[in-house]
Amino acid sequence: MPDWTYQPLRGVAGALLGVRRSRRVALRTLAWTGSLPGGGRAVARLLGHRHPPAHLSGTVGGVAVRSRLGAAVPPEVARDAVRALPPLGAGLILVEPVGLADVPLVREAAAGRRVPLLVRTGDPAVTAALAAHADAILPTDDEEQPRAERGEEELRSGRDVEWPRLDQGVEEPQAERGVPRGERGLEEGELERGVGVGGAECGVGVCEGGIVLPASPAVGAAARILADPAKIVLATPALLIEAGPGWFGRVMEAATTTAPAPSLRAVGRDPRRWPGWWWGLVTGAVIAVAGLVAAAVALGPVLLWYDRAFLDMDQEALHAVNHHLVHFLRHDRITLAGTMVAVGVLYLGLTAGGMRRGWPWAREAYLVSGAIGFAAVPYLFTHGYVEPLHTALAVVLLPMFLAAARRPRERPRWISRPDGPERERRRALTGQLLMVVTGAGLFVGGVAVSAVGLGGVFVPSDLEYLGTGPDALRAAAGTRLLPFVAHDRAGFGGALLAAAAAITLLSAWGWRRGESWVWWTLSLAAVAGFVPAVLTHLAIGYVDLWHLAPVLFGMALTATALTLSRPYLCSP
Repeated sequence: MPDWTYQPLRGVAGALLGVRRSRRVALRTLAWTGSLPGGGRAVARLLGHRHPPAHLSGTVGGVAVRSRLGAAVPPEVARDAVRALPPLGAGLILVEPVGLADVPLVREAAAGRRVPLLVRTGDPAVTAALAAHADAILPTDDEEQPRAERGEEELRSGRDVEWPRLDQGVEEPQAERGVPRGERGLEEGELERGVGVGGAECGVGVCEGGIVLPASPAVGAAARILADPAKIVLATPALLIEAGPGWFGRVMEAATTTAPAPSLRAVGRDPRRWPGWWWGLVTGAVIAVAGLVAAAVALGPVLLWYDRAFLDMDQEALHAVNHHLVHFLRHDRITLAGTMVAVGVLYLGLTAGGMRRGWPWAREAYLVSGAIGFAAVPYLFTHGYVEPLHTALAVVLLPMFLAAARRPRERPRWISRPDGPERERRRALTGQLLMVVTGAGLFVGGVAVSAVGLGGVFVPSDLEYLGTGPDALRAAAGTRLLPFVAHDRAGFGGALLAAAAAITLLSAWGWRRGESWVWWTLSLAAVAGFVPAVLTHLAIGYVDLWHLAPVLFGMALTATALTLSRPYLCSP
């Protein structure tokens, strides 16, 4: 599970299932999913994790690893950890301490491994029994209880982890007095204590064998350790319980070597040399402008010349059929226009704020949303009405979208910031969860609107507002009126699906301290999408609470989510 479900919901899960059982359920669910064919890859992609940077590769105990970031676990959870943690970003698993009675557990874990499995033991019999199953055997020091075993005790007891401070004896800052350690942020320059393979406490870079088990979940400290090619960072169960499953991904991002992001002026005027993010930005700008033009038409004449030609009717004739009909068409078209502007804003943010800085998830969010939007274009033609302007817009946008997709990806150009106050991050994670729920709800709404546009055309509240039925409208206005209305509604459904996909993926993958563009993108998209929809309903007197309830609920969720997340996302 991602951090945005783990941190906000783990208290609820602990209250319902018990702390230990809830943790076991989460671990085993991830392990089961990771053991399915393609399951590990699906988990990794859904959580936004990508391949570790090349400089994190190395060797441990003579074994080559793709990432020197992994986990140290006791034998009791080794089988589940080997299946659950690699999709989250663990590049190796160390099982410690292993006695003779634990050999069957380690063998079972090794049978399903997809990353190197190391074993730590001081028993020659265990070494002989596991030599053919583990990738490497590391020596142990029996004088001190290993950290992985102590982490398992924390997991069994359900106690929250209290991380020791390196600067004990120094007066705490006033702002952190009385704040639990797990809710504090670590300053960028604060050193962490680690534990070497022999169990002895050590400072950064002074660990026996090069293996460091950090005493704190601070991402920046782990990244600084990994900067030394001879060092390996292993998370204990206690650390992962405290930090959450997204810790591996956050450390990899912090450890990635980055460069300054290109400026908008550096793009140049030759389209052949435009990078993918610039093509995506142009695509978003065109969609936003097209949405504004559509809004101007809806607020003005409502019908363009080709609309009147298809219907063989003008506004006056429609008004004569039903005095609410023109207002109804206006409300459909303004809602579609607002959604188009929202899609444009989302693409502008994803490209200028995300793709330009090399975030791979921003590119995927843009491509997924765009693919859904273009896949919905045939909606516009299902009822036999080929609208010239929408068709022309699709023809213009498709080459731009393909250019953005085919251009090489930008190398990493983001800024990795310190964790900051943990309490602030956890409030933001609650906001992130609410925002993902909002995006998923909008996607369901897009499916429903598409089904209405491709099928029955009207919902009961529409007919109540119009004060008539489909047969009466067909008899009074001819056979083309209903396909005309359905065309608008199907188009709105497709646009809503594209917007919802972008919102969901941006919310699921984009929450990072200081990424203010994420907050502004979602805020402006929400204003563009929600506000016109509500105002037009109020203006035409179409006030059905059941009909407006999803919109009002979405507005409330979005406002709450962005309020909770603003201090974190907009942190300087």
